[in-house]
Amino acid sequence: MSESLRLIHDPPLATLLLDRPQRRNAMTRAMWLALPALLAEAAADARVAVLCVQGAGGHFCGGADIGEFAESYATPEATAASNAAISAAVEAMAAFPKPIIAIIRGACVGGGVALALACDLRFAAADARFAVTPVRLGLAYSHADTWRLVRAIGAAPARDLLFTARLVEATEALRLGLIERLWPVDDFAAGCAEQLAALAAASRPALRHVKAMLAAIESGATAETAATRALFADLFDGDDFAEGYQAFLDKRPPTFRAR
Repeated sequence: MSESLRLIHDPPLATLLLDRPQRRNAMTRAMWLALPALLAEAAADARVAVLCVQGAGGHFCGGADIGEFAESYATPEATAASNAAISAAVEAMAAFPKPIIAIIRGACVGGGVALALACDLRFAAADARFAVTPVRLGLAYSHADTWRLVRAIGAAPARDLLFTARLVEATEALRLGLIERLWPVDDFAAGCAEQLAALAAASRPALRHVKAMLAAIESGATAETAATRALFADLFDGDDFAEGYQAFLDKRPPTFRAR
């Protein structure tokens, strides 16, 4: 584990904390390499309903640490290894089976945007600002990162952000669809806590099935398959469904217990 990347358990939540505030939480190679194992740990923990991804010290993530670039991209072999580590980390985040929420303040730039886009939802404070900056380094965004950006905001706005690498303030990010929730800085912690508590109180099997259904559709399942049919049908036999409809009849909030 990298000491700059930590998994903090606070059931039913867990937080993946990017903890390099002196560098705006820029991701080192060690952090990219550590990320998949921490995600696997959170996925395997039955106590965890929702995972948050958050940066320390008032910023989300300033992207990959440019201070390592001379070594990371010194040779074609080093370049391939570095890019593979980053890709594996982002794809592990995108494949996380439970709801995963980016909690964004301050800078969310370059690889930080890629991390945020790999999350299911993005909650931001009014001081958040975003930029997709590969062209400033003479680079392009990867296929997967570009696809997620286009999925989130559409092709034309994605072209604008990728071509110009311009800074996007939080209000514009909300309008574009880059984030789903926005609060004033003073209300951010309370607003996030309320939204996260509501997610954590929901049926966990239902949340996982909804996430898997969305992933199947985004991967091209335009017609029902055996897998998507099972995602829909299997929950009818679950204890949470029985609790859910009984709570509705009783006019009370449900208490879901399935893990």
